[in-house]
Amino acid sequence: MKKILLGNSQLNVTTICLGTMTFGEQNTEAEAHEQLDYALERGINFIDTAEMYPVMPRAATQGKTEQYIGSWIKKSGKRSEIVLATKVAGPSRGMGWIRNGENDLNEKNIRAAIETSLQRLQTDYIDLYQLHWPSRNAPIFGQKQFDPALERPCTDIAETVAVLNALVKEGKIRAFGVSNETSWGVSEFIKQAELQGAANIASIQNAYNLVNRSFEQGLDETCFRENVGLLAYSPLAFGQLTAKYIDDAKAHGRLTIFPPTWSPRYMRASVFEASKRYAALAREHGLTPAQLALAWCYSRSFVASTIIGATNVTQLKENIDALDVQLNDELMQGINRIHEELNNPGQ
Repeated sequence: MKKILLGNSQLNVTTICLGTMTFGEQNTEAEAHEQLDYALERGINFIDTAEMYPVMPRAATQGKTEQYIGSWIKKSGKRSEIVLATKVAGPSRGMGWIRNGENDLNEKNIRAAIETSLQRLQTDYIDLYQLHWPSRNAPIFGQKQFDPALERPCTDIAETVAVLNALVKEGKIRAFGVSNETSWGVSEFIKQAELQGAANIASIQNAYNLVNRSFEQGLDETCFRENVGLLAYSPLAFGQLTAKYIDDAKAHGRLTIFPPTWSPRYMRASVFEASKRYAALAREHGLTPAQLALAWCYSRSFVASTIIGATNVTQLKENIDALDVQLNDELMQGINRIHEELNNPGQ
């Protein structure tokens, strides 16, 4: 498994990262431990989680994902073998149970979040600490355009950077990154870090997949020039790109067991149509739809690490094995033709 330095950090991460947001909802503690063991056996050293997890978010389960990872760390004794990433929740998106809804990215909330995450994870440091979403009004989670009418009070990025830099100096985190960010947000974090003499952000964790290539609309250049690594999440678009919902509209998965309001961007008719066409292309070339989607994501030069998730080890094995799939020119041309005709329906 290839490893790279993540952005300007000293974090040496594998190009596949194990996503864990099913732990505590769709996966038991034992199943979570089984996936973690298997991921390490296959050479993966990068584990991503969040204080908000598991999904779908509920007060009764919030924090369980970190707890399951923490119990595995304690049992396995393999803390030094992994690069552990987690996230602090931003301003409440209907999750008032996290710090009673006080989730702005200021010093009080970030410090409260890091302490509880450290306790649940049973570790005294986080390798990569990420801001799950911006404090400010920004077009994210399926909002395609910036809307000034949604402006609200928020914590200045300068204050957030100062807190994160202090946590680095205190040894509680080794590096920090952003998630669900825009080009302006990345640039502002970099500017404020330079003004404060702080470390640059190491990474950006954004959705990136065959039905959402919006990262290519400016963020790719920004991150290339500033050496910020993309951690691509949802490479299978909540399972749409496996074609399981095309083959069976009632297939068991996040799009059927959770309310459609949880992931409306992946419920659009245009996403179903694009997924159907990508699936047909894959099968014409002797691949499964999931192999095509993942192999394409793995092949992108600006993707530092692709975050894969699964609800069982069989799925996890298929996802990892896709790393060995090579896409020829004909396949890439077919992918780009579909993209030109159905442009970013899952953005």
